This record gives sequence, structure tokens and C-alpha cells, in this order.
Amino acid sequence: MSQIKPTDVQDPKIDSLLGEQGEVIRQARQKVLRAVDTIQVQTCWQIGRHIVEFEQKGAQRAGYGKQLLALLAKDLTAQFGKGFDDRNLRYMRSFYQLFPIWNAVRSELSWTHYRRLLGVTSDKARHWYMEESANLNWSSRALDRQINTLYYERLLMSRDKADVIEEATTNIAAMKSHPREFIRDPVMLEFLGLPSAGKVRESCLEQALIDHLQGFLLELGKGFSFVARQQRISTHDVDLYIDLVFYNYLLKCFVIIDLKRGRLSARDVGQMDMYVRMYDELKRSEGDKPTVGIILCAESNDSVARYSMLKGNEQLFASSYKTILPSEEELRAELNREQALIEERQRLQSTE
Repeated sequence: MSQIKPTDVQDPKIDSLLGEQGEVIRQARQKVLRAVDTIQVQTCWQIGRHIVEFEQKGAQRAGYGKQLLALLAKDLTAQFGKGFDDRNLRYMRSFYQLFPIWNAVRSELSWTHYRRLLGVTSDKARHWYMEESANLNWSSRALDRQINTLYYERLLMSRDKADVIEEATTNIAAMKSHPREFIRDPVMLEFLGLPSAGKVRESCLEQALIDHLQGFLLELGKGFSFVARQQRISTHDVDLYIDLVFYNYLLKCFVIIDLKRGRLSARDVGQMDMYVRMYDELKRSEGDKPTVGIILCAESNDSVARYSMLKGNEQLFASSYKTILPSEEELRAELNREQALIEERQRLQSTE
């Protein structure tokens, strides 16, 4: 982090004072981040321990079975937010099972580090990555990179270990970190019960459009049931958020909607295809038909609506889905109409 430099003051004593104060501030910020990291990791370890000990008490607990985490998640989420859903509780249970001795846990690492470490199947590799992350002060992004590039395995096999280490060090050095990245970490924000800053809508127009789309689909009377807004879907290394999720009980499928501002791009289409694929893998149950995605682009002059389904489901969409779902033209017309009304209301409010 660069030193503070006075712009208008030339007095060297002021330079010295600013340097000392800057260092105090930097150290204070680091202590705050480290303190939250440590408390979160310890809390997750303790929750995992309580779950494991409860499950190990034997027959009297057997009736809960697989429902235990779901029951816990329901109540904890109601009280403390998304950071304690059943998926995160599974992480916490696994965390305790892999690290049953608290003193063996490196407190220098964050919960995001440990969530990534849980995906390493080899005990030796997991322990090595943990020690290296703590000793070399790797960020969670750096750790993720090292695991994805099989750094541990390549070091074991390489005859020129110095060259492998130098390459990894150079690549990590290029991954600059900033305290703001920590504050935006969705895992940390959920633990603290705060909204994800990267997902909170910055535009009143976008929020109003989502509000209207939710009501519009429910009022169609064609089997739409509301599931969630800003629903998170996650793999071990990525968290994605979907604007609107419905289940259509006539079609027996999920319908996911993503609202974009500006023109439709190939990237938007590819992203929705990825959303549909992930939703099928993570949320679709036996008996559900393939998930369908809807991309809505709210442009200033003419909106765009586009359906997305995984390749191979085109015939199903044409023969079944199109009979129930609103057409792209209907969605586009509704988006344009509502957008014009919202913009007019905003214009009138600004002139009052």
C-alpha cells in the first residue's frame, strides 16, 4: 500500500507525521479484518462441533436423521440470515470433522480460506495448503489459484522446484488485495447479516422493474409460484445471484430470470446458460423438468426478452413450455410499458 504524500505541504516534519499516522491506520485496519476473520472461523468451528456432538449422541437423535441440518438452517436463517443455511452448516460440520482440534487450526486464515480447503481431498495436501497460506499470507484468491493449478502436486513431481515456486510467487504478487475486497466478500457479509454490496441494486428503476415482473408473472394465473429474489447458487469456488426464481407447477420446472441494463450481449446469453446449467445441477429434483431461463434487458428505447434452455431441450420448449410461458413479445411489451411508467413517475418526482 502506498505511503501518504502531502500535496501542498513541504515541511519534512509533516511528511514524517503523515507517514507515522498512515502506518497506524494501516495496522488498525489489518487488526480489524484479522479479528473478524478469527471470530468467524472460531464460530464456524464451534457450530460444527455442536452439530457433530449432537449427531453422535446415538439412538435418541436418530429420528432427526438427514432433517437435522434443514431444521437448524430454517431457524438460524430466520434469526441470523443466509450465512447459516443448510449448505453452510454442512461446511461447518465438515470443518470440525477435518479439524477436530482447535489448536491445530491456523487462526491467520479466514473462513473463505477454510471453505476452499474443504474441497481438497488429500489430507497431506490440505494441511500443506493451510500452512503455506498462513506462513506466506496468501489471500483466499491466491489459495484458490494454487489449488486450481495443482501447485502442491506439481511441486512434488518437479525436479526444478525453485522454478515452480518462482512462477507461483510471481503470479500471486500480481493479485493485489485491498481491504475493500474483504468487505465485499459474500461469505463474510452473510456471516455478519449484511446485504451483499455487490448485489444490492444501485438503480431504483431496476428494483421497481423486478417488483413489477414478480407481480406480473404471479398474476398471469398460469402456474407460477414465487421462490426467491436474489437467490444465491454456489459451487465450491463461485457464488452467483439470480434476480428472480419461480416454480411453475403446471410445467413442473423452475423459471429463473435475470434483469440486465443496456443492450443484450453474447456474454449475457452465455451467463444465463451457465445459470440454467448450475440451477439444474444444484436445485432440480427428481420429477422436475429442465430449468428455463429468461434474460430481460431494459434498454432506453426498446427492451429485449430472450429465453434460454440447455441444448437438447428445444423440442420440449416448443411443444410444452411455449403453451404456458408468456412469449418473448409479451415480456418485452410489459417491460417497455412498466419502464415508461416508472421513468415518468421519477421525472414527476424530480420536478416537485
